[in-house]
Amino acid sequence: MNAHATSSHALVQELSMGGTGPTVVIKDCIDIAGTVTGCGSEAFASAAPALENAVVVDALLTAGCRIIGKANMHELAFGMTGVNGFHGTPVNPNWPDRIPGGSSSGSAAAVASGLCDFAIGTDTGGSVRQPAICCGVIGIKPTFGRISRKGLSPKNSSLDCVGAFARDMDMIETAMAAMDPTFTPETLVNAPKLTRIKSDPVAEVGDPLVYALMDAYPGMGYECLPHFEAAFQAGMTVISYETAAAFGHLLDEGAPLGADIHKRLTAARHVTEAQLAEAEAVRTAFTAEVDALLEQYDALVTPALPVIPPTLSEAQDPQTILPLTRFLRPFNLSGHPAITLPARTNSGLPIGLQLVGRKGEEARLCAIARWIVSCVPDFQSKDQSQ
Repeated sequence: MNAHATSSHALVQELSMGGTGPTVVIKDCIDIAGTVTGCGSEAFASAAPALENAVVVDALLTAGCRIIGKANMHELAFGMTGVNGFHGTPVNPNWPDRIPGGSSSGSAAAVASGLCDFAIGTDTGGSVRQPAICCGVIGIKPTFGRISRKGLSPKNSSLDCVGAFARDMDMIETAMAAMDPTFTPETLVNAPKLTRIKSDPVAEVGDPLVYALMDAYPGMGYECLPHFEAAFQAGMTVISYETAAAFGHLLDEGAPLGADIHKRLTAARHVTEAQLAEAEAVRTAFTAEVDALLEQYDALVTPALPVIPPTLSEAQDPQTILPLTRFLRPFNLSGHPAITLPARTNSGLPIGLQLVGRKGEEARLCAIARWIVSCVPDFQSKDQSQ
C-alpha cells in the first residue's frame, strides 16, 4: 500500500525533526516551535508561529522520536466527522467512502496508512478513540492530567487529554512511554476480571463483539452505570461551554469558519452557568459510579461506537453523527483512561471495543488490551498499512 497516496490530506505540514526513533505526526492543535498551531482552521492560518514546543512534543524529542509532520484535524477540534473544508478531509485509508472520524482525523489516517509509526492526537469527547475505530487502528486516551496539556489549544479544558494512535500494542506502549517516561509496561499473570457495561449498540456492531468476547471469556456479565447517558449529555454541555470560552471571540471578529463550526460555536455560547452546574453534578455522580465498579473489576468493557461509522454522504445529516461518541464521551467527563481496539463486522466494516481502567493505571489497561488481542482472534493486531 502506498502510504503517501492513502494519507491524502492527513498532514497540513511536513516536518523533519528529532532523532532516529519511531516516526510521529502531531495534531495541529499542539505547539511545535516555529510552526503555526492552526487548529485545522482558516481563522488561525496567518497566526504567528509557536515560540516553544508543547511539553509533550519535548518529551517525544527527548525519547528520540522523529516528528515528520503536523496532522490535519476537524476544525477547532469541535466535530466528530473529520471533514475539513479548509485543508481538505483526510482520506480514511481502509474505508475511503467513510468518515475518518474526528477530531484527530489526520492522526488516525496517518497511522492507518502507514505514514508514521504512531501519532499524537487529543481526546475531549472521543476524539482519539472514535477516529481510531473509524480508520481501523488502536487509540488510547490516558487519565485526565497524566500527560501535560501545556502548549495545547484550547489552553484550558477539564475534559481534554493528549492521546496516541498506533497499529499494534507494542507501539501504543512505546508512545505512552515516550509521552510519559514514568509509564512502565506491565504483563498480566492471570486473566483480568472484566465486565460489560449495559449499552444498546445496533446488532451489526454489538453481536460480533459479544460473540467474540464470550468465546474467549465465557460467563462475562453486565453491570449498569446509572448515569451513563446523563454523562454523555453532560460531556456535551461542558465541551460546548469550554469551547465557547476558548473560541467564541472568533464569531465576534467575523473570522472565517466552516459552516458546521460557526453553527456549533454559536449554539455553544448559549450554554448557561446553571446548565454547567448540572453537568458538573453529573460528573461527580458518574465518576463515583465508575470508581465503584473498578473496585470490583480490572476494566470495564463497552463497544467503541454504537453504530457503523457513516459514509461521507451520510455524515451530512447531523442525526447520523450525534450517536458516535455515546460510549466514549462519558469517560472524558469522569477522567478515566480508555483504549479502543479495532475489529470488523462480518461484512468487513469498522467496529471496535473500548476498555476503561482505573485512573493512573494505563500500564494495567494496556496489559489487559494485550490479553484481549492475544485471546480473541477478532482483536488480533493487524498492520493496516499492508
